[in-house]
Amino acid sequence: MAKTGLFGPFIVDFRPAVVYTHEVVPSSNSLLPPATCNGGNVNFQVGDKVIYPNHGLGIVERVEEKTILGTTCGFFHLRIVSNDTTVLVPVANVDGVGLRKAITDEEVERLFALLSDGRIDNHQNWKGRFKDNSDKMRTGSIYDMADVLKSLTFLSKSKSLSFREKRMLDRAKALIISEVSEVMREKALEIEQQVDLALEKCFVVKARTVARATVRTKVVKPPVKAVVIAAVAAPRRAARAS
Repeated sequence: MAKTGLFGPFIVDFRPAVVYTHEVVPSSNSLLPPATCNGGNVNFQVGDKVIYPNHGLGIVERVEEKTILGTTCGFFHLRIVSNDTTVLVPVANVDGVGLRKAITDEEVERLFALLSDGRIDNHQNWKGRFKDNSDKMRTGSIYDMADVLKSLTFLSKSKSLSFREKRMLDRAKALIISEVSEVMREKALEIEQQVDLALEKCFVVKARTVARATVRTKVVKPPVKAVVIAAVAAPRRAARAS
């Protein structure tokens, strides 16, 4: 972390993104924001709704070049909707931070299908489970976040989550609701109700699948007592025949 006179009192963090809590005063060498700019493999335009991993929905407000500590590069200015902060993402590192466009209406249908499909991956080992879920949250993919939401919600029904997992569960749910609410132009409370219904359906499907698997196991596996009786009776029948 280093302070620079370029932004006055602001602290500049030279990781893949720079976060400010106030409006940034443009420097004298700022360029007029172009209408579009290529960030990695994705073209973003001013006004686009994008998703910044672990921060949620943001709006591209402008694109400009800045010289910071002698280095000039292009930045996307994102306004994060949830807390009204401004994030600067280097254009050249969009792929690295996982910045993506918000999902479409069709992808919302796929999301709810995934949330209710009854497929839940769950590590019994806390360390392995937390690592896998943390990796999924960092991708920024709403489908990965849906996996985290399903697995941790399902787990929370049978045991108390640790503080870190509870916070991750709340984060995954909030990010999904925020994005879908914006895409569908519906209130967050209404989307939350739809998400909860999809999760309940998921758990019902999961329970039915487990029950069917249990029944099949009982049918295929013969009772131990019957096997023992058959093994004893066979030599006796052979003795009588002789």
